[in-house]
Amino acid sequence: MKRNFFLLSILNTLAPALLLAQNPKVDILEYEFHLKLNDETDNIEGKTLIDFKYVEESDVLELDFAAEENGKGMQVDSILQNGKSLDFKHSEEKLNISTTAEGEVTIYYHGIPEDGLIISENKYGDRTFFGDNWPNRAHLWLPLIDHPSDKAKVSFHVTAPSKYQVVATGTLQEVTNIDDDNSLYVYASPLELPTKVMVIGVAEFAVQHLGEIAEIPLSTWVYPENKEAGFFDYAQAERILNYFTEKIAPFPFTKLANVQSTTRYGGMENAGNIFYFENSVDGKRSSEFLLAHEIAHQWFGDSASETDWSHLWLSEGFATYFTDLYAEHKYGKSKLDEKLQEERRQVIGFSQTTKTAVIDSSRTDLMELLNPNSYQKGAWVLHMLRRKVGNEDFWKAIQHYYQKYKFSNATSADLQAEFEAAYGEDLDQFFKQWTTQYGQPKIKIDQSFNNGKLKLTIRQLQKNQFEFPLALQLNFATQESKIIEFDISKKKESFEVEVSEKPISIDLDPNTNLLFEEAL
Repeated sequence: MKRNFFLLSILNTLAPALLLAQNPKVDILEYEFHLKLNDETDNIEGKTLIDFKYVEESDVLELDFAAEENGKGMQVDSILQNGKSLDFKHSEEKLNISTTAEGEVTIYYHGIPEDGLIISENKYGDRTFFGDNWPNRAHLWLPLIDHPSDKAKVSFHVTAPSKYQVVATGTLQEVTNIDDDNSLYVYASPLELPTKVMVIGVAEFAVQHLGEIAEIPLSTWVYPENKEAGFFDYAQAERILNYFTEKIAPFPFTKLANVQSTTRYGGMENAGNIFYFENSVDGKRSSEFLLAHEIAHQWFGDSASETDWSHLWLSEGFATYFTDLYAEHKYGKSKLDEKLQEERRQVIGFSQTTKTAVIDSSRTDLMELLNPNSYQKGAWVLHMLRRKVGNEDFWKAIQHYYQKYKFSNATSADLQAEFEAAYGEDLDQFFKQWTTQYGQPKIKIDQSFNNGKLKLTIRQLQKNQFEFPLALQLNFATQESKIIEFDISKKKESFEVEVSEKPISIDLDPNTNLLFEEAL
C-alpha cells in the first residue's frame, strides 16, 4: 500500500472513515461479490455471499458496511440464510445480522458508494470504476470485515456495459455476453487475502499480455489513448518480478496485472492487479521504482500481512527497502546510498515535528500512518538489520519470515524472532530502540590532536539513548583517508586513535549504514 513518497493527494482526501477494529468472534472464510454497474447512474446493485464461522459463541454476525446517509452509502434490501430471511440492523458503519448458525449468508443491497469504489472519469474524460480500499474503505461499498487480520478467499462477479473490460482480484474464470448491452466477468482467488487488496477495475482498456514471467502471467492494462507509452513503461515489471521471485520466493498470486487507474495514491498494491496513478504512464519509464515498490508489496503486505495497522512498517517499510534493494541490484551501491540518504533526510524531517515510533498504536486516523516512520524509517530498520547480521543471514531471515507468514499475519515480534533465529543472537535492544522508541541518534563529535594521537569524544544529544556501530572516515591532507569504527553504547564516549597527522575533516557514516542526524 503505497504511498508516501509517490503519494498524490493523501492530505486532501475525504474525511477518514471510522477506525474499524478486528472482530474476534467471527472468521470469514470466503466472500462472493456480485456487482452490477451501469452508465446511467452511480448506483450499484450488489449481492454478497459470505461463508463464515464463529470463533466464539454468538447470535450476531457483525460486519463492517457503511449505511446510506445524505444520498450516498449502501441500503440493505434483504438477507437470507438457507432460504430464510434474517433480521438485521444497519446503521452508520455496521451491519449486524441476527443468526446463530454458521455457514453462508446472502446479502442483497444497493446504493451509491461514498468512497471505496471510485466511479469517475479518467484524464481522457472516459467513465471508469476502480476499487480503492486502503486502509479500511472496502466497507464503503462491500459488506465484510474491514481489517487486515481477517483474511478470506474471494470472487468477483461483475456485470457491466459491454464496452468495458474488467480486471479483478484472482484468475479470470468467465466472460459472458449477458445481452446486447452487458457482459459478465468472473474472477476468483483460492488464496486468503486481506480486504484492503480485494478490488475490481472497470474501464475501456488496452491490454498487453507479456506471457509468463517466472511462471506468472504478466499483463499491462492502460488507457487506449496512451497505449504505446503504457506498454513501454509497464514492461519494466518483467525484470522487477524476476528479481523479487529469485530473492524472496515464488510470486504468491495467480497473475500480475499492472493497471493504469484513478487511484488516489501513487500506487495501490491490490493482490495480483496493481493500480497505478494515471500519470505513471509517460513513455519515459519514470515510474520504475513505483512499480518495484508495489510489486514488492505482493509478498509483503498482501501475502504476509501486518496483524494490525500499528505494524504497518512490515508492509510499507518492506516495500520501500526492497525497492532500494532492486535499485542496488540494477544500478549499483551508489544508487542504494543515494536512495537511503534521501530516506534518512525524510525521517529526520518528520521526527522534528512528530514524536512517534515506527510501531504506532496511537493513531485514530489511519491515513496518518502513511508517514516516513512507516516507509523510510521502516526501510532503514531493515537496512541496519542487513548490515548487523550480514547479507547471508539477512536473506535467510527474510525468506524464513515470508514462508512462515505467507497468506497469514505477523507482528514486529514475529519478524524479530526470525532474525534472531538466523543470526543466533538476541536482537531485543535493536528492535526496541529502532521500532518502539522515538527518534534516532543525534551525534556530535569533538576532536583534539596531540603527539600522534587523535582523541575523539562522541556525544548523543537526543533524549533517548541508542546503541549502534559508528563508522568515521578520517580525511588527511597528505595521505589517503582512513575509516575507523566504534561500538557506541553510552551518551558520551571518548576514544584515542593513533594517526600521523591531524585530519582535515571527519565524515560520519561514509558507507551509509546508520540512521542518524549530525549535530551542527
